[in-house]
Order: sequence, then structure tokens, then C-alpha cells
Amino acid sequence: MQIKQLLGGLSVEVFLRDYWQKRPLLVRNAIPGFKDLIEPRALFALTGQEDITARMVREDQGGWDLLHGPFMRRDFPSSKSSVVWTVLVQELNHHLRSAEDLLQQFDFIPHARLDDLMVSYAVPGGGVGPHFDSYDVFLLQGRGQRRWQISAQTDLSLVDGLPLKILQHFMPEQEWVLSTGDMLYLPPCYAHNGIAVDECMTYSVGFRAPSAQEIATQFLIYLQDRLQLSGIYQDPDLQAQAHPAQISEPMLTQVEHMIQQLTWTRADIADFLGRYLTEPKAHVYFNPPDDMPDFGEFCQLVVKQGIRLAPQSRMLFHENQFYLNGEPVTINEPGLLELADRRANDGRELSRVYLQWLYESMGDGFVVWDKE
Repeated sequence: MQIKQLLGGLSVEVFLRDYWQKRPLLVRNAIPGFKDLIEPRALFALTGQEDITARMVREDQGGWDLLHGPFMRRDFPSSKSSVVWTVLVQELNHHLRSAEDLLQQFDFIPHARLDDLMVSYAVPGGGVGPHFDSYDVFLLQGRGQRRWQISAQTDLSLVDGLPLKILQHFMPEQEWVLSTGDMLYLPPCYAHNGIAVDECMTYSVGFRAPSAQEIATQFLIYLQDRLQLSGIYQDPDLQAQAHPAQISEPMLTQVEHMIQQLTWTRADIADFLGRYLTEPKAHVYFNPPDDMPDFGEFCQLVVKQGIRLAPQSRMLFHENQFYLNGEPVTINEPGLLELADRRANDGRELSRVYLQWLYESMGDGFVVWDKE
């Protein structure tokens, strides 16, 4: 897939300059001949697994409700039901190689910003209501058609008392019907409403946008494990107080000086980001192979089958330090750059040190065979 085709003839540079986090972009036929990555029946079966993050949004005359998976067959409304419904499955790229490959088509955005590929299935009239996302999103249409209404409105107040974040005053400014292979990009906080024209599936490429509060909180947790402050509280010149319950000014001053010992460097921030941005989500787990070969056999198989990151793995680097799944990588070998950027190595010309690291990583479930 050519990126210019994906971006409607735009170069990456023009897209980033004129559209990214600035304004929407509609691309007709972004992926010519696009085929659904999964059939509806298989998607419904997937929602029954414990490790799948799935939601069902239902709407009828009684209003909206939201259910969380796993789901059983009886949980899906029948075709005779008056309920209009949508099923959403997060992290499809963790479960389908084709979904992982599709997500890789968007690597013109740094991996540090990429989150996951979500798929939604909707019956005619289905949707999740007018809303906004705090992150960028590419909405790629699979089977069927979906009508998208969008608005640059600044009124983002929500309806009270609903299980969904639905805009209270949605005022559409533009509207399109997307067919298979069409794509819509929306910057953060752009109001939108997608309504299924007929039975349809939509694939959403979402990006990470942590809040300043979350980053600061996690950084303080990071610092907590690395603090080595000197001294203890002392008051050899303690004076009698009229009110023994009062916190004195000298105590405030001394504690203020203690806390001012909290310092960090740019290197600390880089190390924090490497760990924080690659840390797997709490519900993610890895599957070590059942038939792990010995090291000698592994070295032979790598050349034949190649190696790639497990779909759940996240890998980033800063300068010469690489991070994998929340931990710094303890080696620095040429193959690491290719693995981080392409998420794969073809297995040729790899050093023994690097092969040993790959072998241990496969034992942890962090890497898998590329050709399986």
C-alpha cells in the first residue's frame, strides 16, 4: 500500500503539516479492494473470549445502554428485535496478523503515538451516538456503508446520566456516506456521529493521548523507585508553641528544602518514557511457545522463518537505548533498530549475542516466528 494512496494523494509531510491535529481529511478509496479482516460471525465468537476487550452499545425507545464482554450468543439481539446495536472490539491487532499488518500501514505516525486497531460491527441504524475522542483517529470503512456527520463545535458538554459519553448539543456541519475502502481522519476533540446505513464494519486506528495528569502521576511513581534523598527531619532549635497543634513555619521551611532535593534530568525523562510508553496494558498477557526449541535449533530456524515482535509487544528507543514491554533492553546490537522500526527481522546476519537475546525474548512470548 502506497502512503499517498492511503492519504488521498498527499505526501506524509503535507498531511502532517496541514491536517494532523488540525482538520479532518476524507479519502475516497484509500485502500482499493479492501476486504474485511474478520467475518461478523467470527467477530462475535471472538467477543466470547476472556482476554478480549469488547463492548455492546444498544439503543431503543428506552434510550442507550452499554454492556461489557465477554458475550455469549444469546447476548446478541435477534434480527426481529427493535433494538439497534453495535459491537466494538479493541486491539484486533493482538489477535489477527492481518489486523497487525493493517496497523503497520500507519507507521508514518511514530510508534510511540500508535495505540490499537478497533473494529465495530453495526446493524442498520447502529452507532454509539454523537461524541468526541481526545485522540486522533482514522476511520476505515469495511463492509457496508456508514454515514458520518462531523462538527468543529466547541460545545462538548455531555448528556448527564448516560453510560456513554454522548454530546448534549451536536450540530453537524459536514456529512458523508463512506463505502468500503473509504477513510476519514479526525483530529482530537472533533465531534462526530457515525450511523450504519446497512450492516457494516468500521476499523478505527486510534492513537495514544495521555493527559498531563497521567504522565505526571506515572513519572512520580517512576521517581519513587529511584529516590535517594539524604538527611532526616531535625529541630535542635525547637521553640515552645502557644498552640501545640499548629504546624510551624520552621517545619514548613525545612520540609520544603527536603522536597527541593527532588530533581531529574532529560535522561531520566527519556528513560521514563521508554518504560512508560512500552508498558503493556494491565489486561495484556503473553504466550510463550509450547514447543520451545533448544538454542541451536532456534538459530537455524531464525534464518528460515524470520522473527517478529509478538502483536502485543511494544518496542521503542531513544538514542542507543531500546525498550521492550516496559523494560530497557540489555544489549545494543544492529538488529534492534530494524526490529523496533519494522517489528521484524529476516534472520540473516544476526550476532550470537542478539540471537541469544531473541531466544530469551521468545521464551517470554515477546517475539514470535515471522512465518507461521
